[in-house]
Amino acid sequence: MEFNGNNLIELGYRPAKWFKEAIEFINENNLDENQIKIYLEQFKQPELIPLHEIAKDFVINIRAEHESENDNVEKVINTMEVLMKTPTLINGAIMPDACPTGPAGHIPVGGVVVAKNAIHPGFHSADICCSVMLTDFGKADPKEVLDAAHSATHFGYGGRPRGEQMPMSQELMDAFRENDFLNDEKLISIARSHMGTQGDGNHFLFVGISKNTGNTMLVTHHGSRAPGAALYDKGMKVANKFRMEISPETLKENAWIPYETEEGKSYWEALQLIRKWTKENHISIHDAVLNKLEIEKEDRYWNEHNFVFKDGDLFYHAKGATPLDDKFMPDITGPRLIPLNMAEPVLIVKGTTNERNLGFAPHGAGRNFSRTQHKKSLAHKTIEEVFAEETKGLDVRFFTNEIDISELPTAYKSARNVRAQIEEYGLCEVLDEVIPYGCIMAGDVQKNAPWKKKKKFRKA
Repeated sequence: MEFNGNNLIELGYRPAKWFKEAIEFINENNLDENQIKIYLEQFKQPELIPLHEIAKDFVINIRAEHESENDNVEKVINTMEVLMKTPTLINGAIMPDACPTGPAGHIPVGGVVVAKNAIHPGFHSADICCSVMLTDFGKADPKEVLDAAHSATHFGYGGRPRGEQMPMSQELMDAFRENDFLNDEKLISIARSHMGTQGDGNHFLFVGISKNTGNTMLVTHHGSRAPGAALYDKGMKVANKFRMEISPETLKENAWIPYETEEGKSYWEALQLIRKWTKENHISIHDAVLNKLEIEKEDRYWNEHNFVFKDGDLFYHAKGATPLDDKFMPDITGPRLIPLNMAEPVLIVKGTTNERNLGFAPHGAGRNFSRTQHKKSLAHKTIEEVFAEETKGLDVRFFTNEIDISELPTAYKSARNVRAQIEEYGLCEVLDEVIPYGCIMAGDVQKNAPWKKKKKFRKA
C-alpha cells in the first residue's frame, strides 16, 4: 500500500506543508519502516505549548465610579481573565482608563502584560508606538502657536501631497533597508510620504499653558502611521505561523514571535526603527512650528504609550499605558505625559515601578462607550450644539472642517475619576499640568471621503 498522510498522523506528526514532499519521497524510494523513521527525523515537530489552565494573576487598578461604567469594567476584567491564559504571559495589570478592544481574550486599551521571551504583535496592534511629545515654546502667544501649527501639521488619510512632504532622514531609510521586515521599497516610500502626518481618530495637536511656569506648550499625539501598520501586518503573519506550529490553542490575535529566533530578533529591531521613525515624525512637526515662529524651544520630551519594552528576557507589552521606569526608555529626556481630553489638562507625571503599576501609568481617559453609542446618545442635539457646549472657551479646530463629536470630551471617561484613581492606586505623581488653550484633530474623515463620492459620468 502507498504511504499517505494518515500514516504520518499515526506516527505522531501534525499536518504540515511538508507532508506532500515527504509522502512523494517515501513512495518513490519505497522506504521501509526503519528508513521512514530516519527520513522523518528532519521534520521533527516541537511539542505543542498549551494554554495556562488558570489565568496568571493581574493587578486591577480600575473600578466603576458610576453605573454607566459597570459594563466597561466588567468586560475589561473578563477579557484579561481569558488573555492571561496565553502561554507566554506571567504578569499583567489594567489601568484606570482601560476599555475593551474586542471579544474576550483581546488585550484591552489600558492593559499591560508581561511575556517571557516573546513578542506579541497583536498586543501593540497596528498603531505601533502611539506616543506623545511636548515642546516648551516659552512665553509665545498660544494662538500664534496654534495658528502656526495648523499650517504646519497634516491630518487625515494617506501621506502629504508631493511638494509638501517633510524629509525622512537618510540614516533611517538606510536602516530600514537593512532590516528583513522593513526592507521593502513600497513601505519606505510610504514612510517618506507619511513623515509629518498625524492621521485621524483620537490623534491631536494640543496647545496649552503650563500651570507651573506659564509657558506655552505644544503637545502632539500620534503613532507610526502606515509604515507601522505595514510592520504590524507582517509581524502578525509571522507570529501566526509560529502559533500554528507551537500553540494552535492560542487565540490568533494573541500569537507571538519567539524572541530567540531569527525572526524574533529581526522583529525587535524593526520595532526600534519604527519607534525612531515615529519620534522623527513628532520632531518634524514641532520643529516646523518653531521655524515658522522663528523661536527656539526651551524644553522637549516624549514618551510612547503603545509599544513593547524589554527588560532581560521579559517583554512588557503596553496597549495604551505610559512607561514610568527609566529602563523602558533608552532616550529618556524628562517626565512623562498623560493627555485626558481636549477640555482637560495634559498631565506631566513621574513615577517608579511598584507592585500595582508594573512600571506604568494610564495613557489617557479611555472610553466607556463606542463611538457609535456615544453619537446615538447625543442624537437629540445638532452637531453644532454639541460642539458649542463641549468646547466653550477653547479654540478647537478640525482639520477636515467636519466636526467629529466622537472626539469631544463627553466621548471619554471622566477625567476627574481617572485622576482620582491614579492617586488612589498610587500609580504616579503629577508634577505639572498643561491647561488647554485649544487643539487640532482630524475631524470626521468619513463624511466626505473620496470613495463615498459618486462618480460623475459625462453625457455622450
